[in-house]
Amino acid sequence: MTRKSCLSCVPTIWHGRKAYVLKNDTVQLVTLTGGGHIAEFRFVGGSPFSQLSPLWVPPWKSMEPYEYREKTHSRLYGSLLEGKLLSGIAGHNICLDYFGPPTQAETRLGLSQHGEAPMSKWQKTALRTDRQKTSLTLSTRLPAAGLTFTRNLRLQWGAPVVYFTETVVNENRKDHFFHWVQHVTLGPPFISARDSRVALPGTRGMTFPHPYNGKNSLLATNRSFRWPLAPALKGGTVDLTHTLLRPGTGMVVGVLLDPRSKLGFVAALNLRHRLLIGYCFDRSDFPWVAVWEENRANEGPPWKKRTETRGLEFGTTALPVQRHENASMGSLFGVPTYASVPARGRKTARYLAFLTQVPSGLAEIRKIGIEGNEIVVHGKGKEISVRVPAPGLSDFGLTASADWK
Repeated sequence: MTRKSCLSCVPTIWHGRKAYVLKNDTVQLVTLTGGGHIAEFRFVGGSPFSQLSPLWVPPWKSMEPYEYREKTHSRLYGSLLEGKLLSGIAGHNICLDYFGPPTQAETRLGLSQHGEAPMSKWQKTALRTDRQKTSLTLSTRLPAAGLTFTRNLRLQWGAPVVYFTETVVNENRKDHFFHWVQHVTLGPPFISARDSRVALPGTRGMTFPHPYNGKNSLLATNRSFRWPLAPALKGGTVDLTHTLLRPGTGMVVGVLLDPRSKLGFVAALNLRHRLLIGYCFDRSDFPWVAVWEENRANEGPPWKKRTETRGLEFGTTALPVQRHENASMGSLFGVPTYASVPARGRKTARYLAFLTQVPSGLAEIRKIGIEGNEIVVHGKGKEISVRVPAPGLSDFGLTASADWK
């Protein structure tokens, strides 16, 4: 099989949704044009590795979120407050220009959870494939925020890695303060209570300031802790490196990434499939990770107590609260909980996602680093490291990780 036949980016239909599928000889990725969600990331057919996609596929039938109308669709997806987002959500979605719910006034004017970007119609602005790589650029405009957002996705020959380059352009004649969060959500069968572990270089954390779903909290509210041991609602602690901890509950925490490391990461491992998914990024761009778990807790539509997820949401903001609540916080543990882009200016961030198979002896991730054109995954203690080939990484702009223990 030739490189030309392996490298491609073409339109497709994914679960009835308009999408593009990017492929190389190793992996394939599906991105939706409705909201820009990354819906699937897996090894290609014929690979000797597990072809399971770790990304969450909701148990309800989705639709293009920009076609959501509350009078027509609230029965299926809930009210506008969250329903517009939930009607089209899948896998990894972007939260821009706010992270969390809108106010009542904003909802009356048509805004929904996590900003305009994950509900907008995204347009292809560039597509290029050659013997070394395939890349796709999608863009969308956020009229309420006065921003334009562009994402470039790139796969290179011979690598289970996707490179993301994102740019926010401020159309306003004033500086704009905003939230920019990668809402990576993992789901079953990759996520399971017995087989899944997550890893991130966390330090201090804060539990959500409000009860989860009003009544089904796993954790105590508004309490600080040291990652990964968070205070349980009924006393004791919960190890958040484990997933799907207690059916009928949910939780959200904000975790500060280790400031000693220039490279941030989030990762999740399925021990049964020996499959690891990881994201690497510049910690100065995204110093926070919001860790979310929904474990059959939400009763209303479209949840209906049937959803199991673990979210690893890295970004500029610690917790998904209303904008005014975040603004009153200003910072947490001395670190800002917002980003800014100058008047008529732009801001660019780069990060990557990768898949790899790990040896059976590697059961816990200690750290992830970059060495030249390789991503290096280190297990605990004397466990073997895994080296993931990443052609083009040395020119991508991410720096190697400082030592993290």
